[in-house]
Amino acid sequence: MTSTQTISSLGHTPGERWSFDESVTAVFDDMLARSIPHIDQMREVVLRTGTCFVQPDTHIVDLGCARGEAMAPLVEKFGRTNRFVGVEVSQPMLTACRERFESFIQTGVVEIREDDLRTCYPPVHASITLCVLTLQFIPIEYRHRVLMDAFKHTASGGAFVLVEKVLGANSRTDKVLVECYHAYKRQMGYTQEEIDRKRLSLEGVLVPITADWNEELLHGAGFHHIECIWRYLNFCAWIAVRG
Repeated sequence: MTSTQTISSLGHTPGERWSFDESVTAVFDDMLARSIPHIDQMREVVLRTGTCFVQPDTHIVDLGCARGEAMAPLVEKFGRTNRFVGVEVSQPMLTACRERFESFIQTGVVEIREDDLRTCYPPVHASITLCVLTLQFIPIEYRHRVLMDAFKHTASGGAFVLVEKVLGANSRTDKVLVECYHAYKRQMGYTQEEIDRKRLSLEGVLVPITADWNEELLHGAGFHHIECIWRYLNFCAWIAVRG
């Protein structure tokens, strides 16, 4: 597996409308580390809980795989017993992820697909599917169908892991969460100008919903065993099991 080089995202200037372009791809890992509170703990929880549901001879799927950071430890652990499918639409991210898993792609262990989840879903039989900070970038009107597709392609006893940025339950608490979140980002080195420019760039591109609404979508797709496994400020993770 090709190692990835971390480049600082400090000073990165997004375009008027956010895009996962080459400049974002280059600094993406550092950007996540500075933007998602306790991201290492979140990834550890996702890995530990997801591992509990892996079944041999099934697919392990990562929807919105980006540079492959979430999938990499699963490939290392289950590369001999499972096949992996990463889904991505950003061309720079596709290139970076394919370079990272080049040796596994050549041996047929990993496939990185260019699929738009609004219109298609990979032909998989998955025991675990990761959707880490991806659904929030899909227009709300498509999210139910995406989750239904995921449910249909999940093996009995398999699971879906969803990680999302969420709105507060009401305007007052949401304001507190946002203020605390921006303070965290300043602590991580971003200036207020950088925070504001990124926020404006993401408007209408990243559209969060409440935690309750996310759980309703998971229930509506067919998952009936849903548990919140991690939360910090306005970020939340769930494990949803297919019985």
